[in-house]
Amino acid sequence: MAKKTKATDTATGKNKKEKPSREQPATEVSAVAAAVSPTEASKASALAKPAKKRRQVPKGPHGGMQLLLVDDVPHLGRAGDVVEVRPGYGRNYLIPRGLATYVTPDNLRRLERHKQRIEELRQARIADLKNLAARLRDVTITIEATANEEGKLYGSVGPEEISRALKAEGFSVEPEQVRMEGPIKQLALYAVKLHLGYDIESEVKVLVVGAEHAPGLSPGQ
Repeated sequence: MAKKTKATDTATGKNKKEKPSREQPATEVSAVAAAVSPTEASKASALAKPAKKRRQVPKGPHGGMQLLLVDDVPHLGRAGDVVEVRPGYGRNYLIPRGLATYVTPDNLRRLERHKQRIEELRQARIADLKNLAARLRDVTITIEATANEEGKLYGSVGPEEISRALKAEGFSVEPEQVRMEGPIKQLALYAVKLHLGYDIESEVKVLVVGAEHAPGLSPGQ
């Protein structure tokens, strides 16, 4: 019977010992690589994501962008109208303020379903403006301004000042709703026209007094 013998080194006669392998299993190598370079992995993942497509906005015959109005906009159109505007005006004013949206089949269907509600809101808005117009006709606001001895103002009073004075009294009137042929430059009592919207006109009395006079008093009192 053949005897089992241990492998020996022919030179030294010592028993051979197997050296441990320096190679790591593939699974361990991949785990280490992922742990060492998470930044590279995230970059690769980001690059793999498809780029976002920019919204295609329909253009009008004059090269502007077409939008769908969701509210009435003076001198532009009524809710439900498809209008053409400059891109900057549309993206920076109409859309952020909720006055218009993009023209899509879904938006058109939604607006069609809500036209009755929009009309109800329009009528309610018109009723409110008519009530405001009636109240403003009985209002006199006083604005103080510096003037010389002849009553000539060193500056002037315009829509901004009148709007500010009306808001201080609780009347929501914007400067663009104040219609004036020119700024006020003299101490006096004036009747100033207001265009509130929906062809509703009104008028407010504006008393411009010198800065040294108390509010509500005309010069010389």
